[in-house]
Amino acid sequence: MLVLKKVQGGESGLEATDLELVQRCLSGEQEAFAEIVARYKKLIYSVVYNIINDKQEVNDAAQEVFLRIYKSLDRYNPEYKFSTWSAKIATNLCLDILRKKKLDHVPIEEIKEVSSRLDTPEDEYINKEKSSIINQAVSELPDKYRIPIVLFHQNGLSYEEITEILKEPMSIVKNRLYRARLILREKLMPRRKEEVL
Repeated sequence: MLVLKKVQGGESGLEATDLELVQRCLSGEQEAFAEIVARYKKLIYSVVYNIINDKQEVNDAAQEVFLRIYKSLDRYNPEYKFSTWSAKIATNLCLDILRKKKLDHVPIEEIKEVSSRLDTPEDEYINKEKSSIINQAVSELPDKYRIPIVLFHQNGLSYEEITEILKEPMSIVKNRLYRARLILREKLMPRRKEEVL
């Protein structure tokens, strides 16, 4: 991740921990919050984009997330990773936005296949086409299945982090991920059969 401005930690010039940055923010150091933004901008924008997927709203929503993070710093519990806590705030804001819009579904950004070889233009086109089909299938999932899929597969959060963000037991999170994968497999299976023929 690109660090825009390095904030020196306490001893021997090491980079400050998230908790140190939070404490500095609470004591009035604005540069410390700029470092928090630099560290977590990619994560927050990714969560926001993948849940609301409205390019015109992403910047405003992400700025609102950072505003909420700033206002809530005094309630940050260092028992949890700062990234999990931040993603939870972002997810909650996005869920509020979706409720207000009463959207049935939202697509996620393209899922790119990792290839060990160099893709030809034809391969890139096929991969883009597959990504579009997967995006469409994910966008049609109900929120209770789509959001865990986005958090787990797109944002790389662990089961524990997702349970903390969604305030659901681990068994429910795992069950919803399992059911979401089954639904996606059923939707995508006819396509695969067509490709083979």
